[in-house]
Amino acid sequence: MARPLTDADYRTLAGFRRGLRLFLRFSEDAAAAAGLTPRQYQALLAVRGARARPLTIGDLARELEIRHHSAVGLVDRLVALRLLRRHADAADRRRVDLSTTARGDSALARLAGAHRAELQGLAPTLRALLRNLRR
Repeated sequence: MARPLTDADYRTLAGFRRGLRLFLRFSEDAAAAAGLTPRQYQALLAVRGARARPLTIGDLARELEIRHHSAVGLVDRLVALRLLRRHADAADRRRVDLSTTARGDSALARLAGAHRAELQGLAPTLRALLRNLRR
């Protein structure tokens, strides 16, 4: 049986939640400064992260936990910005794979690099908070 939560546990959980929120705020601001919405950045990141096995729009919807029609609109906007492209699968013409363009890769590299640096700065604090929860 789990031990009861202490005041220290509540402070730790609140601190961890604050650290996550700080990172999310950073991410929102960084995406906006690059001319993207946070969801557009997440979509580019998901597509680039799955490069070994291209994502479909349905895959992207599941990855971002959004409805299929919302993913279609998101992809339409990223294609219009020339950050993403659609490809018909050679084996199954009904399947449409997504990939980032060179322009999308460039924008994503700048944003992802800034995110990595921000996480590296937050990591010691977040690790300490997680250690406190195990006690």
